[in-house]
This record gives sequence, structure tokens and C-alpha cells, in this order.
Amino acid sequence: MHVLVIDDEPALREILGATVARAGHTVDLAETAKQAAMKLARGDVDVALCDIKLPDGNGITILRDTIASGIETAFIMVTGFGSMETAVDALRAGATDYIVKPVHSAELLHRLSQIGAVRGLREQNQALRKEVTRQAGGLYQWTSPSMREVDRMVSKVAPTDSTVLITGESGTGKGVVARAIHEGSRRRDGPFVVINCSAIPEHLLESEFFGHTKGAFTSADRARKGLFLQADGGTLFLDEIGELPLHMQTKLLHVIEDKMVRAIGSEQSRRVDTRIVTATNRDLQNMAAQGTFREDLYFRLAMFHIRVPPLRERRTDILAFIHHVLDNARRGASSVVRPEPGVEEVLTGYDWPGNVRQLENVVNRALILADGDYIALADLPLEITGNVPVSVQTGTRSAQSGYLRDQVRRFEAEVLRNAIENAGGDRRLAAHRLGIGLSSLYRKLEELERDPQGAPHADV
Repeated sequence: MHVLVIDDEPALREILGATVARAGHTVDLAETAKQAAMKLARGDVDVALCDIKLPDGNGITILRDTIASGIETAFIMVTGFGSMETAVDALRAGATDYIVKPVHSAELLHRLSQIGAVRGLREQNQALRKEVTRQAGGLYQWTSPSMREVDRMVSKVAPTDSTVLITGESGTGKGVVARAIHEGSRRRDGPFVVINCSAIPEHLLESEFFGHTKGAFTSADRARKGLFLQADGGTLFLDEIGELPLHMQTKLLHVIEDKMVRAIGSEQSRRVDTRIVTATNRDLQNMAAQGTFREDLYFRLAMFHIRVPPLRERRTDILAFIHHVLDNARRGASSVVRPEPGVEEVLTGYDWPGNVRQLENVVNRALILADGDYIALADLPLEITGNVPVSVQTGTRSAQSGYLRDQVRRFEAEVLRNAIENAGGDRRLAAHRLGIGLSSLYRKLEELERDPQGAPHADV
């Protein structure tokens, strides 16, 4: 934490400052109310250790002015034994705590540690709230040998403080691996802060990473704590690290090496205890060779490298994950939805360029479109069913039977046409006899109208 000691007694001011610094906090000093107000206005002070009586004002006025300006600084008021009434007034005004002179080092550090713990819990809870929805289903346990190897590597590196580079195609679950590393570390009770480097405008990167003081630039109407300080005591996950500009790569390297950060507009550098985990779908080693990524930063980040394989390299995971998604969707539902055998064959044979994320989206979409208790081939997107040469009748591959999509469309068109004819043109009755909703019938008819490969649809 960054602590400001406000006291007009030089000896006490220096003693308190030295005590706080020895405990690992950064320290600034002020001997007057005017000096204190100027330093507090920057907004980067976590705790103010403030004497109540000052030569040009009093600590309670400083406290009230700071709170009124929206600056989030905790105040510990320092008072003499005979001024307990004033200390109570300070607590009513918004002070976090008070301490009585003479100040004992152990007591002071205990009060600071309590404030640090509360601030850490608040930031951790904010991070956890962001994660709770995404993690509601828990981490899925993959069964393929390649993913078991990923799990083994996670279990080895998690207890250490090593930086980790996670590589893999988009949608393979790099973020889930990063989270598992955090949960398996001694930092599991600390914050897990996630940032996508490609999502931040370049001119805001430094402020996002390191924070800024109030008034540091035109739009800085209040102080902001940077990502490194938000993740202090925990893990900072930098996703899409390959998108980071060169000038920020240099600054990131310095933070990793020095473990010190300085907010924009601040005169104080602050020590941070933040573990760095990064991820990318780009070839950083090749980028380093081309000069678009710092080679020294690459070596620091890739101290421990985990590659997450794409789904097409571990097809044994596909079917099990489909059923995992369906099981999660079934919670609270009365009916059980299952994929038809032909659907399973198509899904396991597809290459999944979007990997796990795409597979999950396709299954969830099919659940919405499905009529009854089964997911049919027609509930899958055309880009998945369009180029699979499989015989509908036998399920075996046949070059002469045509693409699966074409056969399904021809067969489906024939069924729909017969149902409508047998119902005397009453489409509601036809839908009822087919066991599907009227809206589903219209949707299927519209798809057949758009699809030139389907069966003749003039009579439909």
C-alpha cells in the first residue's frame, strides 16, 4: 500500500515513515495540511496516517475534504491521550480508525494490515463477481491424453510463482487453463484479474496497466488503480499478449524484472507482488525473430510454456463435451434432449476451427431449435453439415450418395410435402402430425426455399 504520514513533528513523522517502509509499504510525508491536501488530491494514497492537530488546520477537515472529493483513501487518525473526544468525532466523519500517541510500531502495523486485508477482499470480491457467471458450471475435466498432459503441466507450475505462456488457437480454452493455474497456487485467495490486450485502445494501455493519479491528464477526473495493483497478491492474466505494442512490451518487461510500478502522474513507484500469466494465438517466437515482439520479453514470458491443442487433434473429447453441455442445459428441465446418432457422427467428424467455444455455441443453438427430445441434423448449421459425404440410410461413407446436407434436405422436403398434402394444405395440422411446432415448420420451409440443393419444393 502507499501510505501518507501527515504530522508536524519531524521526529515522529520520520519514525512513523520508517516503520511503515520497513513493513514493505511505500511512504510519503507531509508536515502541513496544505502539503497533505496537495498529495491526497492525486488520488494514489491508500492510507493516510494523519495527526488531528496541524499548524495550518486539522486532520478532520482534511478527512472531510478528501471524502467530499471522492478520493478513496482510508484515514487512521493520530491523537493524544487527552483528545479521545476528537478521535470519536473523526470516526463519525468517516475515519477508518484512530491510534493514540505514543504510537507503538506493532499496533500501527496491525492497523495497516487490517486495512490492507479489507481492501484486498473488496477487490477480490469484485473480480469474483465478474467470474461467477462464466465459471458457474465449474471446470470441465477433459479425458484425451493431450489434455491430461495439459492438466499435468498445470499441476506442476501452479504452486510456483513462474510466469506462464499459454498458446493455442482461439476458442481452445486458454483462459480456463489460466484460471486453473491461479486456483492451484498459493495465490488462490488473492484476485484473479483478466485483461484482453487487444481490446484496449493503445493510448489507454499505460493507464490501464499502471493506473493514474487525479489530474494526470485531461480526462483523469479521479485516480485509478492499474491492473498490476488490482492483482497485487494474486494473478494478472494478460490475454492476447501478442497484440501488445512494442513500447508497452518494454514497460511490461521492466515491471516483471523490477516488480515496481508507477502510476501516470505519480512521483512514487510502488512494489507489487503480482504473478503474470499470458496467452496468445500467435507465434511469439516468430514475431520475435521478425522484430515485432521483444525477444527478451518472450523468453521471460515463456519461462514455462503450455500449448492447448485444438479440438481436431483430440476428437475423443468432442462427444463427451457435447453431453456435458447437454447435461448443464438439462438442469431444472423436465425433458432430456439427446443428439441423434447421425448428429454425433457429423459433430465428431467436423474440424471445429472455432474449437471448444464454437462447439458449445453450436450445441446450445441446436438445443433452441430442437423439436421434441432429439437434436436432428437439420438443427445444425449448414457450414457443419454441408460438406460431409455420408449416406443417410446406412451412416457409411459413400462418394455416390452425395453430400449429407443434400440428402437430408431432399428427404426432409419430401416428408414435409407429404405431410402438408395429407393434411389438405392445413400447415398447422401438418405440424401437429409431424410432432413439431408451427413456427418450426415455417422455418424449415423457408430453409428449403433458400437451399437450391434441396428437393423440388414447388409443391411444398
